[in-house]
Amino acid sequence: MRIRPFRAIRPRPELAAAVASVPYDVVNRAEAAALAEGNPHSFLHVGRSDIDLPADTDPYDSRIYSGARAALDRLLADGTLVRDQSPTLFLYRLVMDGRAQTGVVACVHVDDYEHDLIRKHEKTRKDKEDDRTRHVLTLNAHAEPVFLTYRSVPAVDRLADATMRQPSLYDFTASDGVRHTVWRIADSKSWVDAFDVIPLAYVADGHHRSASAWRAGKERQSANPGHTGKEEYNWFLAVLFPQDQLRILPYNRLVKDLNGLSPAAFRERLAALGKLEDTDQPIPDRPGVFTFFFDGRWERLTIDPQRINHQDPIRSLDVSLLQDLVLTPLLGIADPRTDKRVDFVGGIRGTADLERRVRSGEMALGVSLYPTTIDQLLAVADAGAIMPPKSTWFEPKLRSGLFVHELDGS
Repeated sequence: MRIRPFRAIRPRPELAAAVASVPYDVVNRAEAAALAEGNPHSFLHVGRSDIDLPADTDPYDSRIYSGARAALDRLLADGTLVRDQSPTLFLYRLVMDGRAQTGVVACVHVDDYEHDLIRKHEKTRKDKEDDRTRHVLTLNAHAEPVFLTYRSVPAVDRLADATMRQPSLYDFTASDGVRHTVWRIADSKSWVDAFDVIPLAYVADGHHRSASAWRAGKERQSANPGHTGKEEYNWFLAVLFPQDQLRILPYNRLVKDLNGLSPAAFRERLAALGKLEDTDQPIPDRPGVFTFFFDGRWERLTIDPQRINHQDPIRSLDVSLLQDLVLTPLLGIADPRTDKRVDFVGGIRGTADLERRVRSGEMALGVSLYPTTIDQLLAVADAGAIMPPKSTWFEPKLRSGLFVHELDGS
């Protein structure tokens, strides 16, 4: 697995907490605007520059992309962000609820993405790819890293332990309680050598960012008649974490209606799939178990084991079981990517959010799932298969703005 140091654009240490923002795709415009209000340093002015335009602006308006470039230029001009003079790797630790995950911040190669040395498990949408590709090319930079994982190796763990004994570059706790600590890596070559024996990496979070980085790199290659393969645009920004440190939360579902079924009829259909019972525990405790909130109460469904093919890495996923046994045949939702009757809720919001939205009348049904495991994710990617949409929700999220990689840097 090739990794490479890069000349980072990054915040001055005293402004790191003010600059660091949530990723562009976990908040809508209103939420992003509220988070950035009164904070000119927030990187949301770059990642979600629509917050500085009228609320009714088209999401693909050219002013959004030029505004992102202007915001990045402003943060550099006023000294909020600085350019490192030499290529560097960084170590980035996130601690949430007492649990730590530590990854190396580096650049990875677009060809490794293309040749599936960086493996994927989700499909991407062209409109989202187009948006982020345009964002990268207009900025001439990767504004947010891709979240990658790899099967852990002791040599890398030892390097991380040694680095974390040194003074940190950044250390702050964000408003959500997650602590973010960054160290500059003094000896990049040891890390490059250690990763050279790791055969594969996997996209954990950021399929649209990685696909867009690859597309931007290819566009720059095509536009350069003197392309040699040594240019900086052949690399894109990532944070690589060992898989044994990662935490996946469920990606829960909400459905607007019961497809013409009465609550009693829907309950009868569910009961035919396994054991259905009332519950006061809305979070499933193992795979193959789902909890449904409708008709004013939670009910727990344990799928009949005979219905689960554990030899199939896709069909045995809980998200697949829900889709194949409930959403499609009972509720008429054939394509969750396009059907407006279904909504997806990251597990970080908890089951209370499902219950609230159903009780409000906005939705008719909330479904709480057991989370996909990291081993399932790797097995799907190794099989060259694609997970159903919205199968995984990783927490904690990387903060944006701590590292920017320019396509013309060196």
